[in-house]
Amino acid sequence: MFHLRLMAAALVLALMAGTPARAVSLLRDADIEYGLSQLAAPILRAAGLSPAQVKVLVVDDSSLNAFIADTQHIFVNSGMILKLGNARMLQAVIAHEAAHIANGHISRRAGNMRTARTAAGLGMALAAAAAVSGRGDAAAGIAFGAQSSAMRNFLAHTRAEESSADQSAVRTMLRAGVNPQGAVEVFDLFRGQEALSVGRQDPYMLSHPLTRDRMRAMEGFVAGSGVELPQDPTANYWFARVQGKLSAFLRNPNWTLRRVGDSPSRDIALMREAAAYHKQSNLTRALKAIDAAIALRPRDPFLIDLKAEILLESRQAGAAVQSYRQAAALAPNDALILGGLGRALLAAGQFKDALEVLERARGRDWQDGRLLRDLAVGYARTGQPGLASVATAERYALQGRLEDAGIHAKRAMDQLPRGSAPWQRAQDVLSAAEQAQRR
Repeated sequence: MFHLRLMAAALVLALMAGTPARAVSLLRDADIEYGLSQLAAPILRAAGLSPAQVKVLVVDDSSLNAFIADTQHIFVNSGMILKLGNARMLQAVIAHEAAHIANGHISRRAGNMRTARTAAGLGMALAAAAAVSGRGDAAAGIAFGAQSSAMRNFLAHTRAEESSADQSAVRTMLRAGVNPQGAVEVFDLFRGQEALSVGRQDPYMLSHPLTRDRMRAMEGFVAGSGVELPQDPTANYWFARVQGKLSAFLRNPNWTLRRVGDSPSRDIALMREAAAYHKQSNLTRALKAIDAAIALRPRDPFLIDLKAEILLESRQAGAAVQSYRQAAALAPNDALILGGLGRALLAAGQFKDALEVLERARGRDWQDGRLLRDLAVGYARTGQPGLASVATAERYALQGRLEDAGIHAKRAMDQLPRGSAPWQRAQDVLSAAEQAQRR
């Protein structure tokens, strides 16, 4: 089955009371994350946040939810993206979460989190390890579900915070030139949820408790703005592309092929068609569709990246390397595209070149578990077992498998020069593993 490089980048919540760590997966794809960045950028700037420092990531979860867990990431469930009807609704969701960051609500929640003893602190297991050694620059966000009572306690926002975020979101959307009616439309999506039992409510209801008063207040905020803003064709395009690609890889290919005609542009239709045919293992038709899409947008690195991925997963490593190089030339700083190129080079047996590219990718995104696995393979194939063990330890730490992480970290420390940077990274992971065992 094709994974669209929607690879599991497991993020972990380490529970203090001895509960096993929970892990959920992110759906990582260069095209989707770029599209989300285009939708988020005007919202983040209007909220006083930097688009370069706050990233919108997709959680592999079909339920409707969005949340923050730190000041650098906004998490949106795949189910939410697929359910929303237009770009301004997704931008309203982003604006609301950005308001929680800009208004400092995350700091209060971190305190509540510690008080409730629901987690050791914010950050992935590996980030927690880095914090032990004083390397705060390694901190990263965690993503987690809202199924348990502990999660609901953490995610429960105060009514004052929600009202504040609602008002801030409307003001932010207006400053960004985005129609705030999208916020009302998101609320409409959840009307009636309060009548359901907690177990049947969408997680968004648990993390963003709605009330009739709150909904009426939001409608008043929007009506009071007195502004009718036109639709943004660029935002609409990227929303359709994000939603179209996500649905093409998460849904049955026959479902996709029946609906490609609903796509708002020919390139999006062809991209969806290519994904569907690839899921059916029809390489000829998949390449025909993606080549036609590239002909329409010849300098689009993400369409070329998709072609490269189709080739690689069809065991055409040499051709995949060529396509990945084209994509990387157009987007030289995209870690996911670089990671794909490194993976293709590994498959082609070009291990030294693969390591050079994979290390560049890791410098831009160290949280990618699949990239760490590829690095471990590259180090092992080039006779560097100590570095391979470090990468493996870090990957297990990201997945919350701290016992396994500790084993590989100890192995790495036994093979690496004491005090070297890789040795220190291994020591960080080992410290986190040992702390987890003591709890």
